Amino acid sequence: MSQEVVTDVVCPFCGSLCDDGEIVVEDGKIIETRNLCTIGTTKFLSSQNGHRITKPMIREKGELKETTFEKAIKKAAEILIKAERPLLYGWASTECDAQRVGIELAEELNAVIDDTASVCHGPSTIAKQEVGLPACTLGQVKNRADVIVYWGSNPAHAHPRHMARYTTFIRGFFREQGKQDRTLIVIDPRNTDTAKLADHFLQLKPGYDYELFDALRAAVKGQPIRGEEVGGVPVSKIQEVADIMKKAGFGVIFFGLGLTMSRGKHRNVENAIKLTIDLNKYAKFVIMAMRGHYNVAGFSLVAGWQTGYPFGIDFQRGYPYYNPGETTSNDILQREEADAVLVIASDPVSHFPASSISYMAKLPVIAIEPHVTPTTEIASVVLPPTIAGVEDEGTAYRMDHVPIRLRKVIDPPPGCLPDRKILEAILEEVRKLKSKA
Repeated sequence: MSQEVVTDVVCPFCGSLCDDGEIVVEDGKIIETRNLCTIGTTKFLSSQNGHRITKPMIREKGELKETTFEKAIKKAAEILIKAERPLLYGWASTECDAQRVGIELAEELNAVIDDTASVCHGPSTIAKQEVGLPACTLGQVKNRADVIVYWGSNPAHAHPRHMARYTTFIRGFFREQGKQDRTLIVIDPRNTDTAKLADHFLQLKPGYDYELFDALRAAVKGQPIRGEEVGGVPVSKIQEVADIMKKAGFGVIFFGLGLTMSRGKHRNVENAIKLTIDLNKYAKFVIMAMRGHYNVAGFSLVAGWQTGYPFGIDFQRGYPYYNPGETTSNDILQREEADAVLVIASDPVSHFPASSISYMAKLPVIAIEPHVTPTTEIASVVLPPTIAGVEDEGTAYRMDHVPIRLRKVIDPPPGCLPDRKILEAILEEVRKLKSKA
């Protein structure tokens, strides 16, 4: 038996993009992972489970039947060509070259292209467009940060190695004692596992993030706060935490979906950024979104370079048009505007509202997906890709917008092609069909 240990492997699961993984490969199969969290390990091992799709499929008489790659590509192109308002959705769990080709395909089709940010950190992007973003890299946080705030985020579960690699427990160049050199503040409605590790835990009432930001901004500026509490947090605690933030050598606020998907949405994030700006009058402070999918940040960057907009981009006018709430996926589906959907690197049927799913189920759906999912169950065409970062190389952007090169660890199942190759084939077929029309 031939055994190999592949080192410096990047984990293609969450926005942390941990790059110190070691994968033990024996006879072309992954048998062990090292330096990865449980979720990352599952990502690598799931490439070999029984739910893997390895053959293209087309739905005939209500059932998905295996077919050739060429027939599946042709069918997908025909669906997209016939559609007057196709929607191309997903993109967060694939590499940047696939995203680049996807945007080219959307422009060719006069389609709408949108990624998962529209249902997670889209409000963060809107807030950044309003007031900017005092940012840094995770390397700077590791080496310099002495005050760390997690707001509306539970990295102990969602980003399991984030605290150990970048923030709380890691020894940095200027923080040689690790946790002893840092103060951890957690603000959340729930007493999460992250909150249990905090030096200061502010348990606010759900939906009161904006008010608490305002109170902290007032405390930072030395202004009085009326009442005894704000959002369930005692004013004395607010003033204590504000004082800790003002005295920071280097502070960072990490925020999650607790801000973007609760009342206030982008206004919550806007107020968080304004708090960060206020703090910079007294200390060095930065702010960063806790991005979920490993390359959701990458799509915003690639789309920004190619179109000028980060998500929810509509090419129907012949040029890119962006208006969140109008050109974003759920809004289009709930208005019943889309007449075909291409889904890649996502599973919207598991996560979208019921009204979106019920309409989507009536449409021809093309799924580029390596595993059996609820989305593939309603699809008209299924195309099996390789898994980037496991069976294929590519570039992804970490949550701090640092590009990381994904490594290939094992060979894919026969017949599976990289996402970018599948999209290039669809694009070529679309152009061929258009030239004949």
